[in-house]
Amino acid sequence: MPPLTTVLLVDDDSTTNFLNKLLLTRMGVAEQVLLAENGEQALRTIVQTCSAPAAAPCPQLILLDMNMPVMNGLAFLEAYAQLPRDQQSAIVIIMLTTSLHPLDLGRVQRQPIAGFLSKPLTKEKVTAILAEHFPAPG
Repeated sequence: MPPLTTVLLVDDDSTTNFLNKLLLTRMGVAEQVLLAENGEQALRTIVQTCSAPAAAPCPQLILLDMNMPVMNGLAFLEAYAQLPRDQQSAIVIIMLTTSLHPLDLGRVQRQPIAGFLSKPLTKEKVTAILAEHFPAPG
C-alpha cells in the first residue's frame, strides 16, 4: 500500500505524540505526520490544510485523544461535524483513549468517527486501521 499523504495526531501528551509519530514514521505509514496538542489546534490544522489547494495535504487519518485541555476529543468532533463538507473530505477519525465513560461513549458514537482504539498505539493496531480503512487497490 502506498503511504498516506498526511496523518494528524491529536494528543495533549507530548511523549505520546512523539512515540506515535515515531511508530508511524518507522512503519512508513504517511509522507507527513502533523501534531496537535488539543482539539482547537487540530481544527485549525484541518481548516488550513483542507481548504487551500496550495497548503499541505488534508489529513487522511486523524488519531484523536479523548481527554485533553482547551478542547477535548468530543468537543473537537462536534465542531468538526459543523465544518463545510470539503474540509471534512475523506478523513478517517479514530478515537484513542485509555477509558471511556459510558455517557461519553454514547455521545461519541453519534459523531463522525470510524472507531475506537485503546492506548497505546501499536504496530498491530496501525496495521489493522490501514487494512480496514485504506485497503490496497486490486
